[in-house]
Amino acid sequence: MSDILEVTISHLATQGDGAARLPDGHTVFVADTLPQERVTIRLTSGGRGQLVDILTPSPHRTTPPCPLFERCGGCTLQYMDLPALLEWKTGLVAHALEKAGFEVPTTIQSYQVPLHSRRRADLAVRRTEQGIVIGLHAKGSQDVTDMTSCAVLHPTIVASLPALRATLRSLRAVHKAADLHINLLDSGLDILLSTDSPLIATDRQRLTALAEELDIPRISWQRMKTTGQSETAVQRAPVFQTIAGHQLTPPPGAFLQATPQSESAIQNAVLEALPARLGKRATVIELYAGCGTLSLPLGERCQVQAYEGYEPALTALKSVGKSRITSICRDLNRQPVMGKDLGKAEVVVLDPPHAGAKLQMRQIALGKPDYVIYVSCNPVALSNDTSLLASAGYRLETVSVIDQFLWSAETEAVCCFKRESSRRSRNALSHWG
Repeated sequence: MSDILEVTISHLATQGDGAARLPDGHTVFVADTLPQERVTIRLTSGGRGQLVDILTPSPHRTTPPCPLFERCGGCTLQYMDLPALLEWKTGLVAHALEKAGFEVPTTIQSYQVPLHSRRRADLAVRRTEQGIVIGLHAKGSQDVTDMTSCAVLHPTIVASLPALRATLRSLRAVHKAADLHINLLDSGLDILLSTDSPLIATDRQRLTALAEELDIPRISWQRMKTTGQSETAVQRAPVFQTIAGHQLTPPPGAFLQATPQSESAIQNAVLEALPARLGKRATVIELYAGCGTLSLPLGERCQVQAYEGYEPALTALKSVGKSRITSICRDLNRQPVMGKDLGKAEVVVLDPPHAGAKLQMRQIALGKPDYVIYVSCNPVALSNDTSLLASAGYRLETVSVIDQFLWSAETEAVCCFKRESSRRSRNALSHWG
């Protein structure tokens, strides 16, 4: 199809593409557009259109700050100003909760992280005729755009890339490709390198030299597409991170919230959502605890049973030795905590992966704890999961939106739900028994 049409963008869809209604009533999705813009498009296939020209730009359109924007797939919405971006993401979360069956509070707290604040990066590495390329996949492609600048990542990570390119070019372990996971911890850069070939002795020597050059305490390594734990290739200093005033050693490639600012915002939102009457002897069950981002601040307020399926992360949490936190290793996707146990807790807190809580959510609804605090990084999963709470008679108390993924369609939310004792909630659950 090669038809060129003039349309008005009505809204942004969940992945950030503009949506417009065609004369025949169908909806077309157009990348790089904003609501209320009048544009010309070329119809392609699959209900999509290619932007040809912007006739009437939105007042929220701005010049992308990164010179790699048109090639790098990391940021898809840099043409949108940041206040409008936060408002759109807040609307995504509100719509997801309404779809789940809740009345959304008129006031939603929101926070947006500053530029150059992201402390973790998952980067692709490719060996080309010109040398090593490190960066993110180009939009709609498997090609990797070499990251020479970034408006999102912390400058320390960006500054390390030239030395990383030079070292990786010399490694026999990088035959064609590698993956690079970088965490910026309190102790400095922490690197997990995954390569498509084995690491040999001279590779280890070169990684040691890189660690000396960049003052990196630890470099870990594993073979690509393997499920086993990594091994330490270089260890020249202690590795540590402080969470809620407690120092621990995260495992290689550990999951941390994207920025220190968003970590604090999420922690504060969770603590503020706790019931005021909660005493220090009260029990909170926390699911998907990780290294303790929420467990440790919660442990200052009450007793915490922290469940996590990744044993190295739980080992890091246990090393803190906080008496109010009981850590349990359990794969919640295969062996969820049962409703009868969840119902004994005053509050259930969960921060599931992007796909959501799935089986675990059903048990929460069956257990009927008085309060559920759900930390979400995916509005679609949030809507699907919390629809069970709506059917179980919960009401939505508070919502906080934290934009820690600037210029992407991803967003974080902290939602507090309170159970209302009623015949309706008991009847809604009876058919699950």
